[in-house]
Amino acid sequence: MERFGISVAVKNVPALDTQFIPLLKFNQAFLAGAAKPVSLAVERADGQMAACHTKIHGTPEMAQADHYYINRLVKTILWMKGGYKIYVAGDRDTYEYLSQAFSAGGEQAFDWDYMANIFERPFQVVWCDQVPQAKDAPKAMGGHLEGCRIGFDAGGSDRKVSAVIDGETVFSEEVVWFPKTNADPDYHYEGIVSALKTAASHMPRVDAVGVSSAGIYINNRTMSASLFLKVPKQLYDAKVKDIYIRAITDTFGPGIPYAVVNDGDVSALAGTMSLNDNNVLGIAMGTSEAVGYVDGQGRITGWLNELAFVPVDANPDAMRDEWSGDIGCGVKYF
Repeated sequence: MERFGISVAVKNVPALDTQFIPLLKFNQAFLAGAAKPVSLAVERADGQMAACHTKIHGTPEMAQADHYYINRLVKTILWMKGGYKIYVAGDRDTYEYLSQAFSAGGEQAFDWDYMANIFERPFQVVWCDQVPQAKDAPKAMGGHLEGCRIGFDAGGSDRKVSAVIDGETVFSEEVVWFPKTNADPDYHYEGIVSALKTAASHMPRVDAVGVSSAGIYINNRTMSASLFLKVPKQLYDAKVKDIYIRAITDTFGPGIPYAVVNDGDVSALAGTMSLNDNNVLGIAMGTSEAVGYVDGQGRITGWLNELAFVPVDANPDAMRDEWSGDIGCGVKYF
């Protein structure tokens, strides 16, 4: 297969999609002839930073291929780790292209707007002589079984809650609900509180609460989640971003320990506990496509981990996602 004049060798072509071009294979073929260094960094919450040092061709005849490669690379970093500020060094044309692409009227306007909203900062692309170094802030989380604990999972079609005493489940419930079609955030709040109270009624006390759900959570706040798709923005900001924090503290008081995380992180934590090992990748397939990773020290990364919008197919006629408007992203494949 060929794209931008670059020959891409694809073995074991999928029978149901014979035009599928794995983005990894395209990247490998692209880099085989690239020689000009380019550095990128993407800043996210609390000064954390993702850094990437790569190469492009840097010639007029390969400009289109260079732009495509860089576009897909930056988009991957944004949805893997998150961020609102892109630093560029090494190639001025790359900086100018990204400034146009990730803007209000650019081809990546969805990503530009989405990231600005969840990080509550203006999205920027800046030129620099040298990009900042990578900086992560992994957190130790999970694995605690002692005491009386509640686990709540908010799904798109049902909500699940469990009451656990010293690692033993004493109550578990699954309730059908319709969060994705309801525009009233009080519907969601009341459902969450109902689940928490029901679980609490089966224990002598509550020592901690853990919440998992599809979506993006920063410092326990719901920055974006498909469960609240119909909630108007003004109500979302006022009643949804802190909905789990409010539900927990309103029910059990402000002193209760809690954690609200993406279900991909929860799957990785569950895998670590069941395997009794670290360096575990967890995959969550539900209303979205998310992953989580537990590092060698048993910590979650704090990355965005929403792989639904990470590009995986370099076919120019790949399937288009109806929400982001982009093509070839994981949400249409997995």
